[in-house]
Amino acid sequence: MGGSVPNGRFQENAVKDRRAFIRANTGLIAPPHVPEIELHLADEAHDLWHRTEAELEAIGLEPPFWAFAWAGGQGLARYVLDHPETVAGRRVVDFATGSGLVAIAAMKAGALHVLASDIDPFCAAAVALNAAANNIVVETSDRDLVGEKLDCDVLLAGDVFYDRSFADRLVPWLRELTMAGVTVLVGDPGRAYLPRERLAALARYEVPVTRILEDAEVKRTTVWQFG
Repeated sequence: MGGSVPNGRFQENAVKDRRAFIRANTGLIAPPHVPEIELHLADEAHDLWHRTEAELEAIGLEPPFWAFAWAGGQGLARYVLDHPETVAGRRVVDFATGSGLVAIAAMKAGALHVLASDIDPFCAAAVALNAAANNIVVETSDRDLVGEKLDCDVLLAGDVFYDRSFADRLVPWLRELTMAGVTVLVGDPGRAYLPRERLAALARYEVPVTRILEDAEVKRTTVWQFG
């Protein structure tokens, strides 16, 4: 299990070695709604948890979304594990993967192949460490996939409708993928820009979260099918 950076301070050179930085600033923790998976996550014991966005930017680090198990991802991962037929034997893309939680769940549920995609370059390192901790291998990509035609059967997206401009880019792309025969599943805890009129609810969960990240200790999270 990882520990905090010595003396509670970030070391700029540690950011250059992404895997070492992740190990030093996280611990192996099982998300409460998906206890069968362990991830390198930050919590109150780690210095990363307490840094402001400005402090992170000062050392060249984007907001570390990969260091937390967000409600939408936990709900979607739970759904995939409980309904393995969703991904079993299929080619899957986990879009905006973050920690890789949903990608790992898809592999555990029997997916033929999983691509974990996120434009944050730290995510590839986080996913590799987290996959190894769960004795699986996941392919990663830091390419921006939005607008691309994908060679996959299922696209999974946890907690992606938090920003208006990003949602405006996603909706037409997801519609095109759906029309091309891709099954698109979204995990969302009620974000402001969720396109509800295009979605059908598949399952709802009460997902424990931390108040420092969210506005509650439990978030009602829905898994939706786009279309």
